Amino acid sequence: MLHDLNVYIVGKLLLAALLGGAVGLERELSRKPAGLRTNMLISLGAALFTIISYEMAANVGGDHTRIAAQIIPGIGFIGAGVVIRERGAIIGITSAATIFVVASIGMAVGAGQIMTAVFATLLLLGCLVILGRVEERFGLHVRLMNFRATCVGAGNVADRIREVTDELGISVRRWHSHKTEEGVLVDFDAEVTAPQERDLLARLGQISVHSDARQIHPVTSL
Repeated sequence: MLHDLNVYIVGKLLLAALLGGAVGLERELSRKPAGLRTNMLISLGAALFTIISYEMAANVGGDHTRIAAQIIPGIGFIGAGVVIRERGAIIGITSAATIFVVASIGMAVGAGQIMTAVFATLLLLGCLVILGRVEERFGLHVRLMNFRATCVGAGNVADRIREVTDELGISVRRWHSHKTEEGVLVDFDAEVTAPQERDLLARLGQISVHSDARQIHPVTSL
């Protein structure tokens, strides 16, 4: 009954789940879409489909690449599901690309290319972790942020805030201002780097505007 299952296949499936889980853990800790379970299951599924493709071709004949070839469009469909258009910005492209690579890692494990799969996993983690930190350090990473600025009293505070964003070269995506009991509230979204965010908050403080910022996140778990 268990003649179709052997230690080699079990090892492949466990390794595929482990490698996908390693990438998924990084995504989970970074609070990104498609976390631990998603990447683990994608890698495991891709490996299993590849194994089935090889086994069916060996047992009943046919092209062993036909089933495996259908993994790619299937993964493309899943990847499209994590790409979100939020407030005029496209979010989740890196997560979709990660899913694509994780599927290829699972396929490599299923095809018996173990060292290739391990090296690709390490390379992917390096791209996500090391390059991510480099982007943050040098202000290369652009984030969609929501800014709320309040100023006591009336006046042309909205125009002054607009002047500050223009001077800093910040493109505002959504803008809303209205009077409140405390004064004037300006609420807007903008894609900024970390240095731009710091400069904007500092400049707003110089014109007696109280402001705060929060990053707009997509759904953090799939």
